[in-house]
Amino acid sequence: MNFIHLLAWAISLCSIALMLLRPRGIAEYIWISGGALLLVVTRLLPIANAAHAIYEGLDVYLFLAGMMVLAEVARHEGVFDWVADASIRHANGSATKLFLLVYLAGTVVTILLSNDATAVVLTPAVLAAVKRARIEPRPYLLACAFIANAASFVLPISNPANLVIFGQKLPALLPWTRTFLVPSLVAIVATFFCLRILERKDLRAKTVLPEKPLSLRNGGRMALAGIALAAVVLLAASASGKQLGAPTCVVGLLVLLLVTLRDRKAMRAVLTGVSWSVLPLVAGLFMIVEALNRAGMLQLTQRGLVWLAHTPDGYGKMIAGSTVALLSNVMNNLPVGLAGGTALQQMHSSNSLIHAVLIGVDLGPNLSVTGSLATILWLIALRREGVEITAMTFLKMGAIVMTVPLLLSLLALR
Repeated sequence: MNFIHLLAWAISLCSIALMLLRPRGIAEYIWISGGALLLVVTRLLPIANAAHAIYEGLDVYLFLAGMMVLAEVARHEGVFDWVADASIRHANGSATKLFLLVYLAGTVVTILLSNDATAVVLTPAVLAAVKRARIEPRPYLLACAFIANAASFVLPISNPANLVIFGQKLPALLPWTRTFLVPSLVAIVATFFCLRILERKDLRAKTVLPEKPLSLRNGGRMALAGIALAAVVLLAASASGKQLGAPTCVVGLLVLLLVTLRDRKAMRAVLTGVSWSVLPLVAGLFMIVEALNRAGMLQLTQRGLVWLAHTPDGYGKMIAGSTVALLSNVMNNLPVGLAGGTALQQMHSSNSLIHAVLIGVDLGPNLSVTGSLATILWLIALRREGVEITAMTFLKMGAIVMTVPLLLSLLALR
C-alpha cells in the first residue's frame, strides 16, 4: 500500500470518525461531505469516479426522499401522536402492555415506512405520549431505536441499507420473503424479550390515562391512506423486481400534494421539516467508499469473503454476519454495507454469504448509537426533545439486545 492509498484511508476514516463523534456539535453530514470533497480536491478521488459514486446512490436518494416526505406528512397531520395516544389508552394502565403496543407500532412503521421513519417521527410521538402517561420514558424510547434495526430486513423497503447491499440486483418480494421472513421474525421476537427483561424494573409502573383522547383529523386520515397506498405500490414494485426509489418518491410527493389541497400550509411545513441533510450524508458516504475501494479496501474485503466461502457450511455465514455487525458499529453500517455489497456483487458470491452480510448490516447497529443512520437520527430526535440516553447506556443494552437476536437470526437463515 503506497502513500497515496494511506492518505486516502486516513482522510476517509477520519471523516467517518468525526461523523460519529460530532466534535463541537457539528452535524454529521458536514464531516462526511467535507471529507468527500477533500478527497476530490486532493485528487485522491478523481472527479469522474466521484460523479459515478454519487450516481450509484440515485435509487437510495429517491427512496429516502420519498420515505422522509411520507413520514413528515404523517407527523404533520398528527398520525404518530394519534398512534402513541391510542397505545396508552389500550394499555389500560399497564406499562408492560404499553411497551408491547409501542414495540408493535415501531415494528409496523419500520416495515412499511423504513427504520428512519421510526427513528425520526415515531420516537418524538412516543416520548410525548409517555410523558402524558407520567412514566419513565427510557424503555419506550429504546424500543423505538432497537426495533428500527431489528425489523429492518422484513421487506426490502424497510431499510435503505438493503438497497445499498444488493444494488441493481435487489431480489423480488417473494424470494426476499422466503429468505428473510423467518430470520426477521426471530430478530423481532428475540429483541423484544431481551429488552423486556432488561427493562423489567421500569415496566412495573402504572400509567396515567390522559384526560382527552387525541382524534385523527381529516388530513391524518388522508396521510394514513397515503401510507397504505405507498405500501401497496412498493410491495408491487418489489414483487416485480423493480427498483424502489422512483416509486417511493412519486408516492411521497403525491400524498404531499393531496394533503396540500386541503391545507396550503402543509407543503412548506413538510418540506422544511424533512431532514434533507441525510441526502448529502449518504452521497458523501458513497464517495468515501469509492475512495477506499480504490485504495485497496475492495480487494481486502474480497479476500476475506473468499476465505469465508471456503469455510465449512454454516460457519461462513456466522462469521460473516458477526464480523459485519461489529464493523458496522466501528464505521457505521452504510459504508460497511456499501463496501460489502460491492465486493459480493463483483465476486458473484454465494447467496448465504450475501444474506448473512445483510443481516449483520441491518441488525448489528443495535450495539451502539453510532451503528446506523437510523440510530443516529434517533439520537438527534432525542436531543431536540431535551432527552439524553448516553452511549454507554445504549452499549450495555446493545451487548445483549444485538448479540442474542443476531446469532439466532443467523442460525435461522437458510
